[in-house]
Formats: sequence, structure tokens, C-alpha cells
Amino acid sequence: MYVTTIEEDTKEGYPWKLNFDGASNVIGNGIRAVLVPPNGNHYPFTSKLDFDYTNNIPEYEACIMGIRTAIERNIKVLEVYEDSAPVIYQLKGEWETRDPKLINYRRLVLELIEEFDNITFYYLLRNKNQMADALATLASMVKVNKKEDVKLIQMSIYETPAHCYNIKEEEENNDHP
Repeated sequence: MYVTTIEEDTKEGYPWKLNFDGASNVIGNGIRAVLVPPNGNHYPFTSKLDFDYTNNIPEYEACIMGIRTAIERNIKVLEVYEDSAPVIYQLKGEWETRDPKLINYRRLVLELIEEFDNITFYYLLRNKNQMADALATLASMVKVNKKEDVKLIQMSIYETPAHCYNIKEEEENNDHP
């Protein structure tokens, strides 16, 4: 699932928000990111990782995926949120990146953020990052047959309960109540 187009003005000077996260379970590994423009809409996207990793690699992968999407959308002001303190504080330069596997990830993120006029990283408590957590978990649980095309996941928001539609339908058809 990914963002293909966004039909709205990026409102220069107003920050967009990016939440990202990684997840791992018995079935696999997944990452997710959610872009939120100033108007408050949510544009979620997720990806399954098909390689083994250690430490905070999924968080860096999710961060890179989200930042690249923001760059593609020509977003210039971005606030980045994550519930992994090591990743956020390493990107802010407050903590040292000692793991050799993470040094190149950090370097890539620092190169990518040069595309922005203003980018800020914030540590977010896990309970405030629920949508990203859910998407990452969903992506990690999907079994993918590599010989077949991966089907896109359609995400919809319903503002009226499904049972309301059924009741109207029954009344219109004069069928049994």
C-alpha cells in the first residue's frame, strides 16, 4: 500500500507530519509510514521487508521510505515522529551511531533531509503512534508468494455504519423486515 498521488496544495511553510515504524513477528517484518498534511488528512503506506535485519534497521527503512515519499510530493517543511528513541536521537545528532550496520542508514537519511527547507525529528511515545504501529504489524503479517504479483491493499474510511445501508435497502424493496 502506498501513496500514488495527493491532490492538494503543499501549503509552503506549513509543516507536514511523518510518523513511521517497523514491526517484526513470526511471519515476517514490515514497515509503515503515515504522511499527514496541514489539513489533517492521513496518507498511510506500508511495505513488507523480505530480508533479515538486526537492531533498528526496520525503523531506518521506514524513515527512508517516508522521507523519499515526502520528497516525491515536493514537501519542504516536515516534522518526523517515531517511537524509537535510538533512531530519533541518532538522527538529531544527540546520540552516537555505533552499530556499523546503522551508520550507512543514518548517512543516507542525512543526505535525503537536505532536500527540505526545514525538517525536525521528534520522539513520540508508543501509545501516540498507533496508526503506524498497526500498519507495520499488518505489513509484517502478510504472506507474500514471490511468484505472484502482490495485490494492493485498498483502505477506505466509512462514516456511516454498514447496518444503516442494509436497513434502507430492505425498506426500499418492501421485503421482510
